[in-house]
Amino acid sequence: MDTAPLVHYIRGASSPLSVLETGESPRPGRHAEIRCVVFDIYGTLLISGSGDISLARSESRTPALVEALRHAGYTVPGAARWPASEDLMAHLEEHRRRRRAAGIAFPEVRIEEVWQDFLEEAADAGHVAGRGDLLLAIVAYECRVNPCWPMPGLAETLTGLATRGLPLGIVSNAQFYTPLYFPALTGKTLPEWTFRDSLSVWSCHEREGKPSTTLFERLAHSLHQLGLDPGRTLYVGNDLLNDILPARKTGFQTALFAGDARSLRWRREDPRCHGLQPDSVITCLDQVLECLS
Repeated sequence: MDTAPLVHYIRGASSPLSVLETGESPRPGRHAEIRCVVFDIYGTLLISGSGDISLARSESRTPALVEALRHAGYTVPGAARWPASEDLMAHLEEHRRRRRAAGIAFPEVRIEEVWQDFLEEAADAGHVAGRGDLLLAIVAYECRVNPCWPMPGLAETLTGLATRGLPLGIVSNAQFYTPLYFPALTGKTLPEWTFRDSLSVWSCHEREGKPSTTLFERLAHSLHQLGLDPGRTLYVGNDLLNDILPARKTGFQTALFAGDARSLRWRREDPRCHGLQPDSVITCLDQVLECLS
């Protein structure tokens, strides 16, 4: 897949975002003998305008969806009478239902498969016509409903970790377009930022999402193959349920990123998180470096 046009689109469609203060105080505790650092993406490495990947939200977004389809070359006759966003969400939920029926408690989808089904049904119903660019439509929609921008301190933090020779990894609820934000918005791909493919676990590839421990177990297996220990690996994420809980269950050290009110999730009302505390709380990414000093 030639991703250059998609990277170009994301770059042109994006504009700077500022974090929203959380009022939290940092607690960058000392993490002993860390040999690897792993990050979440949305709300941690990237400011997320919606606070999370857009698949996590279900409000109507029909105008944005129709605009994205038209930009990608589709025609949308009778758009005003078509509940396009609701139809897309129905297909999304149907794909998730199939995964649940297969025994997956926290199912993930491949969003391009969801859109393919959605557009085929829409074409049969006369809502969509023409031969558009499916992947561009998805990216154009995502940029409209969930604008993203690099988190302050991202470059300094990743450069500092690379200078220390620490391997970097990712565990993220994500889709095919997620890695494209890095060359689009930072000028470097994830491997150029020294993230290792072998230490990067994406929900869309596993077809299972956080808070399942499966993604972290996959990472732990890869760490062991490299002679690394999850107990000496720091995982940084913004959600106590989706990030800190499964990472802790799998034996990782944890840091809660509390740098943006859009995405900070303490989950205080969720009984699964009662009594759970991260090893550290950081309010700016570069505090990760303090945790390791």
